[in-house]
Amino acid sequence: MAGRFLRELTIRQLRALAAVHRDRSVTSAAKRLHLTQPAVTLQIRNLQALAGLPLMQRTSEGMLLTDAGREVLALSERIEAAIADCETSLEMMAGKTAGRIAIGAVSTSKYFVPFMISGFSKLHPNIDITLSIGNRQEIGTALRGYDLDFAIMGRPPADIDMDVHLIGDHPHVIIAPTSHRLARKARVALSDLANETFLMREPGSGTRGLMEQLFETAAVRPKIGMAMSSNETIKQAVIAGLGIAFISAHTVATELDERRLVTLDVVGLPVVRQWFALARKDKVLLPPARAMLDFLSAKGAQFLPRTHGRLRLTRASARSSRR
Repeated sequence: MAGRFLRELTIRQLRALAAVHRDRSVTSAAKRLHLTQPAVTLQIRNLQALAGLPLMQRTSEGMLLTDAGREVLALSERIEAAIADCETSLEMMAGKTAGRIAIGAVSTSKYFVPFMISGFSKLHPNIDITLSIGNRQEIGTALRGYDLDFAIMGRPPADIDMDVHLIGDHPHVIIAPTSHRLARKARVALSDLANETFLMREPGSGTRGLMEQLFETAAVRPKIGMAMSSNETIKQAVIAGLGIAFISAHTVATELDERRLVTLDVVGLPVVRQWFALARKDKVLLPPARAMLDFLSAKGAQFLPRTHGRLRLTRASARSSRR
């Protein structure tokens, strides 16, 4: 009976019970609720039938709750408090001052996405943001399942109708140890790298797909070494001399500054793609998520690592040292 009671009771019934308890009178409760007296009586009768126990009793002091009635009244108070909390949350969401946002980001973007979140959170401190990191394939799967409000990645998934918000440029380069034989050579052809060992990202990675496309277009078949699921591991392996790598320039900004890595001056590089914030067109976004998309469209580029000038500086320095 209790399970059926909880499933079938209504807010109107609970409010009728609370009003009669407050005024100790069906007539007064009807006026408070702007209902007729028979309507309030019917609500109480139906609620009592669902409970299977008497909820009220007539006394010389008016209508009073039974023990069962007090239990139901306590439930009513909890429900009213939850409704009030929800109303407050919705009002805050409508004003973009509170709420939750679920973001997905490809692993290459983890070098700057936290700074984007920090910048947005300074403007909207009461919005909770959850961040999921994965490769392109994993983030695409999350978008297909409606798990995310939006995702930060490169090329949009081809099989999903997306709203696309441009963030900024995303250059890709070939990195090598500072002692590499081609570190100071200008205008290196891709064919000159055919015998080099390339360290690659795992299948499903957008960076790996872009590298394969680059070499296929140039009709060059690179020598493939280890496949790794982490940009950090690839960087350390290159520093250790295990090979060279095609990688996002945004992942190596620190290592280039510290002269632990160099970018090879390869003809046709850097390959510049773009970063986007992508949201499904058929997913309803609440105001907080829309506010963050607007923020990323307007200011996202300023959080991207500075690479183009650094790449030019590195190459100019290498050339001048040869003179």
